[in-house]
Formats: sequence, C-alpha cells, structure tokens
Amino acid sequence: MTKSQQIAGLIGPTLVALILSENPFMNPHLYDQQIPPVVYLSGTLFLVAGLATVRAHNRWTGGWPVLVTVIGWFAVFLGLFRMFMPGLYEQGAQGNPSALLAGEAVLLVIGVFLTVQAYRRSPEARRDL
Repeated sequence: MTKSQQIAGLIGPTLVALILSENPFMNPHLYDQQIPPVVYLSGTLFLVAGLATVRAHNRWTGGWPVLVTVIGWFAVFLGLFRMFMPGLYEQGAQGNPSALLAGEAVLLVIGVFLTVQAYRRSPEARRDL
C-alpha cells in the first residue's frame, strides 16, 4: 500500500463522515448554537490535520494522489480561516445554503473517491490471486 493510499484511507472516510453528519438534512439543528469558540476549535483541528497531511504528502505529480495534497492544503487554509475569522465563517455558513450544499456535495464525492482509491485492490495483488 502506498503512502497516498494510507493517507487517503484516513481522509476519505473522515470526509464522508463529516459531510454526512453535518448535513442539514441529517442534523438540522447542528449549527443553531454555533459560537465562535467552537468554530475556532474546529479550525485548530483542521489546521493540525492539514499540516500533518501536507508534511507527509506534499506531492504535485499527476494522478489521483495529488488530490490528497490538495485536500491537505484546503484543510490548512480552512483551519486558518476558522481560527482568525470565526464570526465571519459563521455568517458565511448561514448566508447561502445552496452554495454550502454544493460545496458539501463536491467534498462528499471527493471523500468517496479517496476511500475507493485507498481500499481498492492493487493490480499486483489481483495478479497474485
């Protein structure tokens, strides 16, 4: 298993779980009591996860593994945004639900894709059967 597959095996299922659990159809009142300290804390967690991903996997070569790096950098910038502007993030999340749902749909597709890439059987393993 490659390093890309190992990291995608963590990022993919985590993205799917985050997106599905935060979806307004699954948890309609999740963000009713969202306060800046909670946004700040989640930003800190995103920053740490993004930095860990980028430090372990900062590859810009072709193919699907570059998506792991892109998601790592996305987490870094989202974490910094949530840490330095928690009030602005809260307003933006409540302002345009269509854009938020579209963004969540894209992240859900990326999460499923990374999960499939991480847990699929490699061509070498298929030949050994």
